[in-house]
Amino acid sequence: MQANLILKDCRQLVTLRGGAEPRTGSAMSDPGIIADGALAVKDGRILAVGTTAEIMAAYSAPEVVSADGKLVLPGFVDCHTHPVFVHTREDEFALRLEGKSYVEISLAGGGIRGTIRTTRDASEDLLFELAAKRIRKMIALGTTTVEAKSGYGLDTASELKQLRVVARLNKELPVTAVPTFMGAHEFPEEFKDNHAAYVKILCEDMIPAVAEQGIARFCDIFTEAHVFGIEESRIVLNCARDHGLSLKMHADEIEPIGGAELAAELGCVSADHLGAASDAGIQAMKESGVIPVLLPATLYSLASKKYARGRHMIDCGLPVAIATDYNPGSCNCDSLPFTMSLACLQMGLNPVEALCACTINAAHALGLGAETGSLEPGKLADFCIWDIPSLNFIPYHLGSSYITAVYARGKLVHTSSE
Repeated sequence: MQANLILKDCRQLVTLRGGAEPRTGSAMSDPGIIADGALAVKDGRILAVGTTAEIMAAYSAPEVVSADGKLVLPGFVDCHTHPVFVHTREDEFALRLEGKSYVEISLAGGGIRGTIRTTRDASEDLLFELAAKRIRKMIALGTTTVEAKSGYGLDTASELKQLRVVARLNKELPVTAVPTFMGAHEFPEEFKDNHAAYVKILCEDMIPAVAEQGIARFCDIFTEAHVFGIEESRIVLNCARDHGLSLKMHADEIEPIGGAELAAELGCVSADHLGAASDAGIQAMKESGVIPVLLPATLYSLASKKYARGRHMIDCGLPVAIATDYNPGSCNCDSLPFTMSLACLQMGLNPVEALCACTINAAHALGLGAETGSLEPGKLADFCIWDIPSLNFIPYHLGSSYITAVYARGKLVHTSSE
């Protein structure tokens, strides 16, 4: 049978193959390794996986690439990022080291509100140029699918501008970029004393405009003390669902205000952060099929002593995912390998669980579990070649990348300089 590409001689082909559902329990520890593995690709999708002997006997292709005994893994899926902004906020990092909290900085006019001012003023082309540079760095670190949120404009025109940037990233870069509308990221300065008026604008202006243009797949909201409360979040998310958007939440990051429970009530695809989620919230998510997306690099960046209970969630049967939460303020981390390390060291995941959490489970957190996240026939040919002794080396090693090549949709999109 004819293919476009054959990749052979993989000492270990880590497929993460399994059923159609997100991985839970012991399935999160099954890497689906094929020794001396190979895969065949046609039209950007995987035709077959198997041993090198099996694939070479069954397929031919004009391009045959040897992995030279290296490991091959699925491309990473970063299911929670905020990459469309102008300026970085390293000065706030220094303030946090002096003892200022993230909430204190935000209430003083910094934090998200500072980014809002510069994002509103920036041109779409500048925002695209800066975001594309960031996404290219993610690709070099093995990320082939990335969710990208708006939320740094907080008026209709600026939010649509950011979502257009995400659409351009998806079209012009070798990455699958998934757009999320997050106009409910913060209350803008002009509405800081009139929350009800801003919620009305979200529901009567922003969400209808986003839905009419078909420019976002998800609606997300920051449900937290000092930001959007439970009832405000319920109003906004119900409106988004009524307009055809799937739902996500920033939930219970700092305080257990019932965000996880609301995510379960509303049938959100995922609830993210969850550093302070209650036992009741965790159980509610399990019963409703909400995927917990944990963001250990954020807690690390905020010097938190308390991390989300990843080990507990897996033991309870939840399909845990992890993501970087790349953003200019609370977590300027673009590396899923480093995030895997933190998930192992601070949340109790084992290396295979951590890999599963940022590939197949992260894909399900974006509604893309049938498209990417594992190396299985029919899925996008998104994979990375690693010069490492075993997959355990990924979270074990801190620092430089051992990726030698990244393929997206069967095309080589990055090679290492060495």
